[in-house]
This record gives sequence, C-alpha cells and structure tokens, in this order.
Amino acid sequence: MLAQLVGLLFLLYSANSQPINGEVVYRDTSVYGVVGKAVILECGSTLPDMYIWSFTKPGTEAIKAVVYDLGHGPKIQKLAHTLGQVTVILKSADVSIDKLPVVAQGLYTCQAFYDIENLPVVYYYYVHLTVRVPVTKPHLLLSDGSPVEGSTIWLRCNLDNGTGPIQYAWQQENHHGNVSVFAQGGTDVVNVTEVNRNHTGWYRCLASNAVNSERSDRIWLEIIFGPDIPHIEVTPYTVTERGYSALERETVSLQCRAQSNPPSQYVWLYNNSQVYTGPQLTITKVLRMHTGDYACLAQNTYLNTRSKKTISLTVYYPPDGSPSCSMEPAMNHTSLRLRCSWTGGFPSASVHWAEHLRRAGEDNAEGGHNSDILLPSEDLAGNSSLFTCAGYHLALQQSMECSIWAYLPPSEPACLAYVTTNRQYLMLSCSWDGGAPNALVWWEGPNGHGTPREENSNILNIPYGTARSGRPYICHAKHPLLGQTKTCGLTLEAPVLLTQRRVVSVFEGADVQLSCNLRANYLPTSHITWFNNHGSDIRDTSKYMLLRTSTWANLTVRDTDETQDSGEYRCTSSNAVGGADLNITLVVKKHPMPPNATLIRVMYIGRLRNEVELEWQMEGDAEQGWTGFVVQHRGVNERPGRRASNNDSMEERIGAAVWHHNVIQDPDVRIHTVGRLTPTANYQFRVITFNHRTVGHPSATKTPAEPRSNNYPAVIGAAIGGMLFAAIATVLLLMYIFRNRNNNPRLHDMLFGLRHSQSRENINFPEDEVVNGTEGGIPEMGGSSSQAPRIPRATSPLTTAGQAPPTGDNEPVNVTITVQATGS
Repeated sequence: MLAQLVGLLFLLYSANSQPINGEVVYRDTSVYGVVGKAVILECGSTLPDMYIWSFTKPGTEAIKAVVYDLGHGPKIQKLAHTLGQVTVILKSADVSIDKLPVVAQGLYTCQAFYDIENLPVVYYYYVHLTVRVPVTKPHLLLSDGSPVEGSTIWLRCNLDNGTGPIQYAWQQENHHGNVSVFAQGGTDVVNVTEVNRNHTGWYRCLASNAVNSERSDRIWLEIIFGPDIPHIEVTPYTVTERGYSALERETVSLQCRAQSNPPSQYVWLYNNSQVYTGPQLTITKVLRMHTGDYACLAQNTYLNTRSKKTISLTVYYPPDGSPSCSMEPAMNHTSLRLRCSWTGGFPSASVHWAEHLRRAGEDNAEGGHNSDILLPSEDLAGNSSLFTCAGYHLALQQSMECSIWAYLPPSEPACLAYVTTNRQYLMLSCSWDGGAPNALVWWEGPNGHGTPREENSNILNIPYGTARSGRPYICHAKHPLLGQTKTCGLTLEAPVLLTQRRVVSVFEGADVQLSCNLRANYLPTSHITWFNNHGSDIRDTSKYMLLRTSTWANLTVRDTDETQDSGEYRCTSSNAVGGADLNITLVVKKHPMPPNATLIRVMYIGRLRNEVELEWQMEGDAEQGWTGFVVQHRGVNERPGRRASNNDSMEERIGAAVWHHNVIQDPDVRIHTVGRLTPTANYQFRVITFNHRTVGHPSATKTPAEPRSNNYPAVIGAAIGGMLFAAIATVLLLMYIFRNRNNNPRLHDMLFGLRHSQSRENINFPEDEVVNGTEGGIPEMGGSSSQAPRIPRATSPLTTAGQAPPTGDNEPVNVTITVQATGS
C-alpha cells in the first residue's frame, strides 16, 4: 500500500509538480548521535503537505519506510521500533529518535511534498546519521607487574567499547603523590625500555573520543632491583688505623643499609660466621670477645642476588674483674709471700702493692701485670693482717684494688681417730682449719709413729691392732703469723660397755627394748653389735629393730614369744685397741589363764536358718582378765527333709567336723551373730575366751534352736477373710443374674433351669460342639446331611463332667460352690 502511495506521489510530481527549473531539490546533511541518547532528524523548516521518512542500512541499497504522513497524520512503521523510540515532532516533519541504538546508524531520506494542489514542490532531505559509542572504562594491563631493573615492559589500555578515533594518555603517580603524563597518542600500547627504580609507582590510562573521556583504575608497577653495596654506620663512631674501635661494656650499634626492592634481607657475619639477621646489629655491653671483622651481607631473595661490606671492630678492655691477690707460706711457714696479678686486657694493666709493704718486704716483681713480695714472720704482728694491691688500666677512669687477709685459725688444733672400712689401718687426723694461709700440721707418737714436717702431713696411718693403749699421740701445728707451735693429743683406750638392766622380763606378745651404752666416746670410734639368744648377728627385720648412735645401741624385740625369744642377748664393741662384751637376759612370761564363758542362748534368726545369734556369760573371777573371744561352729550333718541350694558347697552339706573361727577382739561383747550358714545342715557352737596369747577352755557345745513363729493368727485370719469375700461375691453374682433374667435369659436358664415347655428346645452352641467333639459324646457338625443331634441343656455350669443330665423338670438342681482361701 505504501509503495503504491509513493509511486502515486512520483506520478503527481512528474505530471504537475515540477519546480521552476523542473528539478527536485536535494538537501544533504550529517547528524551525530550517541548510543542511548536522543537525536532529531530535520525534514525542512516547515511542515510539508506530505512526507515519507525511509531508512537505508549501511552497506545495502534497500530503502525501507520508517514513518509517513499523506495528509491524514503520521504513520510509524514496524521498522521504526528497531531504530529506537521514534516520534514525530508536533507541527513539523522532524523525527526524534530516543534511546538511540547502534543499529540506527545509516542514511535517512525524507521526501517532502509542498503545495500539492497548485504547483507541487518536492524536496529530498538526505540525513546521514552516525551513532557514536562513548568509550567505556579502560582496563590497564602490564606485561610484567614486577619487572627487573633494566628490562623492557609494555602497558596496554584495553577498552570494551568506544567510537574512534580514541586518544590515549598515560599517567604516573610517584611515592610522593605527584602525577605526571609520560606518554600519549592514538595507540593503546606504550613500551618502556630499560626500566629503572624511578619507574616505580601508580599508573593509569585515559581514553577519550568525541563523546566522552574515561580513565582506568590505577595499577602499581614495582621495579625489582638491588641490592646495592651496603653502607654501614657504627655508633659510637670512633675510627682507628685498624677500623672502628669501642670501649668494653659500651653499647655498639651497627646499622646496614642497601638499596633494594624488595627490601634486602640482612645477615651479619662475625669472622665469617653468621651471628644475626636484620639490618641493625646491636651489641649491648660489648666485650673483648667481640673484637673482629663484621660483614653485612644484603640479599635480594626475589632476584637471588647479594652484596657485602666488611668492617673491623676493635674492643679496648681492661683485664677481667679486679687484680687477684693471693698469699702462701714460705720458708717452712716462717715467712709469708704475697702475690698480686691482673692479667689480660688490652693493653696490659699494671699492679702495685702498698708503699709500706714494698719497703718492709723483698720486692720480687716481674713488672707489668704481676707483683710479688716476701714478708718474714717477725714483720707480721697480731692475729690478722690486711694487705692491699692496686691495679691501673687506660680504659678505666679509676684504679681497681684487691685485698687479702692473713689470720690465725679461730680455734685450737683438733685431733680425731677413725678406722678404715676393711680394718687395715687406724687413722689419726689432725686439723687446724679456719686460718689463712693454711697451717702446717704433723704427728709425733710412741714407737716411732709420726709424719714429716711438710704439707699434707695431717694424717697418721697406724696398722690395725698395733696402737698403744694409754700412750699419747701428739699433733703439732704451725702458722706464719704465730712464732710458736700449737699442739693437741690423743690417748687411745679399749671400750667399756654399760646397761641399765641385766635381766629384763616382759609378758608374751609385747615389745621389749634392750639397751647397751659405751662408758665414754672412745677413740677411735667403736661400733656396738647385737647378737640374739641363738648367737646370730642381729639386723633390722620385722622381728628386730635397731637404733644406734656412736655411743649407744638399743635393740627392740617385737611380738615376744616365750619359747623363741627368751634367753641371753649379747652386745659387743671393739676398736683398734681392744674390745668388750655384755650379756642381757630376756625373760618372756605368759599371760594368766582367762575365765571360762558359758553359752546361754543359741537360736536361728528367721525361717531361712542361715544366721544364728549367740549369747554367753562369763564365769569365775572377773578380775582374772581376758582380751577377747573366739566363736566356733561346725556342721554335724544335713538336715533331713531339706535340700541345700546349688550355691552351697559339698563340704557344708555333709557337715565336715572342722571348727570355723570368728575372732572377737572386744572383751565387752556378749552377743554375736554368725551368718552364711547352710539352711539344711545342723551346727554346733561354742565360745572360747583368750587373754592375749593365753587361750582358755572352750564352753559346752550347743545346737541352735528354731525361732518361735507368730504368724499362725495372721494365716487363720487371712483364710477366714478370703472365704467371706468369695461367698459375698457369689451371692451378689446370683442376685444380679436373677434380677436381669429377662435381659440375659440364657444365663439365667443355665443357672436356674428352664420350664418344662422350653426344656426340649434345640439350641446348638459352638461351645457345645467343641466340648462334645473333644469328649467324644457328640459328633462334630460338618458337611453331613444328617440332622444334628439335640444337646440337653445343663442344669448348672458347675456340674462335673461325669454327672448325668437331669431327666425331668421337677428334679432338684445341685449347685456346688468351692471357696479356697489363702493367706500369709
């Protein structure tokens, strides 16, 4: 239809609508639109009488109508919906396209017809619509986000969409936040050759076209480099010809820096040995041992590269501590030698004794860090003397001193004697301790026994058994501060033993203690040995306990027994001079015989017969004394008519004649219960008193009596109550059936019988079939065609099976009621 209208318009034009010169007027314009925005396509400055808008897609020659108006209003075609929201501007032929898509780009032709009724004029408006796409947000790509210094990288600015031409600009932001453009142009790739550490920073790209401009997110470019040669700073800073120096006990800090990315890993080496990891090595209170070469090794772990720098550190230090003062006796303890030394340090220290000592003694100084002085005894006065030595060093602001005391021992010489383990020697020891320097001691004794006057002569060894009793052994002691000698002596004697009691008596079962003492603390030390009544050497056991010191030994005999422990006990002691024995008699007595006990009651507890309670009383004089009881029982034979349980042993059921004991330690008990007995067996019981270990005579045996039962009235009452309850229940049941005979006629008739006219009624119940079938009196009902026999109705449900049914209506009804009552 539209094509016919266009053709008609062309015919009208060719026939009547020629312009003045006979040509159609053509207008050619270009319009730019943006995707998603609106654009207006103009068709003349005034509204034509008729117009037709058509669209030609780029690359094709087809002309398709979009909208037309032949004088009856604009008509928008379906094609217009694919080109956006097409509307015609009021009172004009201009077209507005909103939400412009990319496919709307092409050639739009508006054929406008003016003054059709008179002299038609035709205009062709060619509108070239270019749809421009704005650039999207670019994405910056790096060929290498962490390039090595000196390498080449490229940066690409990627766009998802955008109409060209597009201009690109590249920006760099350094560590300080300064932004600069380092490249721009129409290409989306920029190459950077020989990157260096100054290229490190944030990068972004800007893309712009005729529509808009967008910039990417920034991306970090990390240049990997280094490490450079380290730089070492030493604090405190003191330079010598050998390098750096420091005073001992100062705090020395070594700081290492090396440019690197990623940051360097620092390792400190001391004399080529690793000592620390980190940029700063701090030595608190540096010591002399810290002198040496220190190297800082910087490592780039990413590039696996390293650099190194070494310095030399010298520590100036004084000798350790303070000067050392010592002294020793000289010239056989008639003089005193003083020595002062302060070795070590850098440089060496110098030491000096006090001026008055150098004048009094003989100065044998070796110079420098050592100084010796010899002082004779006559120049030493008093019980003690103080000697001082001073030391000097360049690294110290003041001198260091040491002092030493020479003094006599505070006590007198002491003499001791003891025997070797294997008794080969008697050793005499002399000591005069507590002085400085140590005193010189030596021994002199009878028979040529003695030690020379020299060091370590304080012990005299005498072969065992050769020492003289009563003869003194003298120890001499000499000290440089004392002109004369001091002495102490030992007189050796054989031991003498004493005891409190030579005869000791005790009751059987008790513990007893025997004592043995030395009259004096003999030298050499004497040990006491005990022998029992059988002549055996006594050791600590469960029977014997020994308590001893150097001067006494006590023997405790536990749990005494008359036959085993009574007799002579002997204690002995000996030393290198002689020995002694002492006999002690131990008498163990038995306790008195206790009084006898008599059983007054032996009875079973309960009907189970597995427990028996016994009661007894004492006879004779209660002052005789007893400490407990033994309750005995034995089985005689199995009780007739009873059977033992499966858990009872065969020995208990046959009643072996063995007495079983229950020991009671409480003397005040008079009643005792024996349990776990066999109910089917008979037993005999008796009681025996004992006084400690003395056992009395057993009492007469008794057999337990049966317990008295009080349950018979309860049983009889329960039986009567049960019978009354059953009778009342039966009467109530019969009354209920009789009163409800119309509701339950069959139950009533079964119990009370039928009238004569109803007694012959044939009623066959399933219960009757079962009963008859099982007893054989009535055949079973089944598929047989014969008539089932009549079953006479029973006169009472309580009739026994052997009772014949009644023959007439007037026969009496026999009802038997059996009531059984049980009670406990």
